[in-house]
Amino acid sequence: MAKRDSGVFLGGVLLGTAVGTVMGLLFAPRSGRDTRQILKKSAEALPELVEDLSSSLQLQADRLSVSALNQWDETLERLRSALQEGVEAASAQQRQTLQSFAVEEETQKTID
Repeated sequence: MAKRDSGVFLGGVLLGTAVGTVMGLLFAPRSGRDTRQILKKSAEALPELVEDLSSSLQLQADRLSVSALNQWDETLERLRSALQEGVEAASAQQRQTLQSFAVEEETQKTID
C-alpha cells in the first residue's frame, strides 16, 4: 500500500512540476524569442553541469569507499584482537582446569 501511495505522490509531483513549468513559460514577462534563447543557453550548459555533477558524485563515492574500507579494516582488527583474547582466556581456563585435575590426582595418590 505504501509503494502505491509513494508512486501516486511522485506522479503528482512530476505532473505539478510540468504544469508549473508550462504556466511559467506562458505567463513569463519575456518574449518568446528571449525565452527560447534562455532555454537554448541552459540546454547548452547542461552537459557541462552533468559532467561536473558526475565528477563530484564520483569523488564522493571514492571518499565513501575509502572510509568504508578503513572502517572495515578497523572492525576486522578489533575482531581479531577479541578472538585472540578469547582463545587466550579459554587456554588459561583449560590450563587451570587441568592443573586442578592434576592436584586432585596427586591428592588421591597420596591418600591411597
